[in-house]
Amino acid sequence: MAPRPARGLVQALLWGLSLFLSLPGPVRLQPSPLPQSSPLPEPHPCHTCRALVDSFNKGLERTIRDNFGGGNTAWEEEKLSKYKDSETRLVEVLEGVCSKSDFECHRLLELSEELVESWWFHKQQEAPDLLQWLCSDSLKLCCPAGTFGPSCLPCPGGAERPCGGYGQCQGEGTRGGSGHCDCQAGYGGEACGQCGLGYFEAERNASHLVCSACFGPCARCSGPEESNCLQCKKGWALHHLKCVDVDECGTERASCGADQFCVNTEGSYECRDCAKACLGCMGAGPGRCKKCSPGYQQVGSKCLDVDECEAEVCPGENEQCENTQGGYRCVCAQGYKQMEGVCVKEQIPGDLQNNQCSGYYAHPHFTRVGRKMLQGWDVDPGSLAL
Repeated sequence: MAPRPARGLVQALLWGLSLFLSLPGPVRLQPSPLPQSSPLPEPHPCHTCRALVDSFNKGLERTIRDNFGGGNTAWEEEKLSKYKDSETRLVEVLEGVCSKSDFECHRLLELSEELVESWWFHKQQEAPDLLQWLCSDSLKLCCPAGTFGPSCLPCPGGAERPCGGYGQCQGEGTRGGSGHCDCQAGYGGEACGQCGLGYFEAERNASHLVCSACFGPCARCSGPEESNCLQCKKGWALHHLKCVDVDECGTERASCGADQFCVNTEGSYECRDCAKACLGCMGAGPGRCKKCSPGYQQVGSKCLDVDECEAEVCPGENEQCENTQGGYRCVCAQGYKQMEGVCVKEQIPGDLQNNQCSGYYAHPHFTRVGRKMLQGWDVDPGSLAL
């Protein structure tokens, strides 16, 4: 939508500003922004209006001793009162109300320009509070302190002391919000007039409440001592006004996997993995197994590794057995390497020089010249086609 033509000096200023902002700028390639976990919430229009009025008032303070710039002191003193409420001063103040990057402020100023002019020239005397007149009475964006919502209802606890002074009323001062009290730590109730879970009343009078923390595991208490508990937190049981830790591992409350065991902790429990030797266990280590895992055997009270290499388990020629925890593997004997699933003797370069050759190297057609040419080469005799 194109900006409408200006009707006055203030309108001309704002019309020119909106036209400038609507012009396309140079295109620049920018790097992609870093991903954010969640976008920042947009400010409530009331907050924007409050900021606009605050900036406007600072502009008035900045120009309070300004004048029309005539250069004659006597003339300036005579004309100063006229400058105080002049359209010139209003324009100078409005020029600095919104920062260049604050588009919400610019948009609100454009929507309320006629109201600002009306207040400046006609309403200042009867309504000196611009915030109340513009943001609350005219635009209906804000509410008085201690109230919230479209009808500006009092927050819980009353408008004079919302949430008892121990919390924040959601939407306070705006035409939005639920009015719910977000209480400080230790306080609870609709208007934060009670002590929260794990706290007790240390002091209370008609206008003052002090909530102090209960002893660690107490959910409700009558005082700070261990023996003042009235209710316990989860994982604890009340016994003679004291909270005693519940051993979940000795009850059906614990839920651990088949290859895990339970360890009790204060107010809770942990599930830890059994030893590799165990097929189910009652605790840590190979001595707490219910059964032994494959590759292990019961020796006394422990599950110990079976040495499979004591039996003939590696039938391949030039193979030897190597025991591992819970199993074994077959490897080539020293001086042999595996090729295509079998262990073959490694060729030592010195064998060629000492004429200690076998296989293709001993072939009658493999001449001394041919062997001389291959000295120092890493050549597999089986790869030679003679």
